Amino acid sequence: MHIGVPKEIKNHEYRVGLTPPSVREIVAHGHSVDVETGAGAGIGATDDAYRAAGARVVPNAEAVFAAADMIVKVKEPQAPERALLRRGQILFTYLHLAPDPEQCADLIKSNAVCIAYETVTQRGGGLPLLAPMSEVAGRMSIQAGAFCLERAHGGKGILLGGVAGVPSAKIVILGAGVVGTNAAQMAVGTGAQVVVIDRNVDALRRMDRLLGARVITVYSNQDNIEQHVLDADLVIGGVLVPGAAAPKLVTRKMVDAMSPGSVIVDVAIDQGGCCETAKPTTHADPTYKVGEVVHYCVANMPGGVPRTSTYALNNATLPFVLHIADQGWRKALTDDEHLRRGLNVAFGKVTCPEVAEALGYTCEDAEAVVAG
Repeated sequence: MHIGVPKEIKNHEYRVGLTPPSVREIVAHGHSVDVETGAGAGIGATDDAYRAAGARVVPNAEAVFAAADMIVKVKEPQAPERALLRRGQILFTYLHLAPDPEQCADLIKSNAVCIAYETVTQRGGGLPLLAPMSEVAGRMSIQAGAFCLERAHGGKGILLGGVAGVPSAKIVILGAGVVGTNAAQMAVGTGAQVVVIDRNVDALRRMDRLLGARVITVYSNQDNIEQHVLDADLVIGGVLVPGAAAPKLVTRKMVDAMSPGSVIVDVAIDQGGCCETAKPTTHADPTYKVGEVVHYCVANMPGGVPRTSTYALNNATLPFVLHIADQGWRKALTDDEHLRRGLNVAFGKVTCPEVAEALGYTCEDAEAVVAG
């Protein structure tokens, strides 16, 4: 199979779909790889490193898309990239379609086979291709929140851990999944007061076993969310419903009632955000205020640490890339129901139930679409 890796063009996105070591593995399996020149610059991977791994370096994205059977990316294709997709071409990347009707419409029109990292599942539950970036984003959320709480950046002027004789900040984390767990691990390390809210009691028990008395675990209901959000210095939104738009747990009314200089870091913004006042921002302009509350809603947070993020992501994605390339997408998805759940759009049909429900499409049976 001929695999293409374009340079990411989303604002301040420095990750890349494949690292040179991943390219070397793919080439060893008998496949060919085209990499757009400069695609790996953000992680310190030169064109020569890709050539040494066996790739062909091509001058632009048009050349990558024109030759490739499968495009491997990181972020959702931007409008110019979507225009380059063709019928039957495989797109393997993060898509986050539920809050993005324009992208979904373009992918339907392209008739490409679009497999989303974030809806691929694994035995025993979990999202193996989303987890690495959720780990990164969860950890980064505390860094971002600490930065925003500084007075110069619009915050209260609070140090997360306080100092002797001065209280520490209160951090409220919505969601005890991968994002929430990693955020909590970082948060307790600062010495802050940490509250984790989730409706899954087993997840709360897991958090309690992991961090013990250093966190307070709270069952998610409207009253508890409101009580703790209004008392928080920093709120981390880490809620995820696989493939679907995130539920709006923090209302505009709550935001209006938060104390001036409080900070919301909505990690769920890729799926529309779990705060009613959240809107996507970029690394170039990461924050805005609603009233006196600072919002940090960067939709590609892990792109800020591209070297760590890219290698972590490739550790998870490479086996799936090889499986698709070795077997062909139809056989790979037929044989692996977990990979098949990653199919969101194919030949003009929406195959992910959550995306179809969110955007008003009829959901086609993925197994039937794969069978042709």
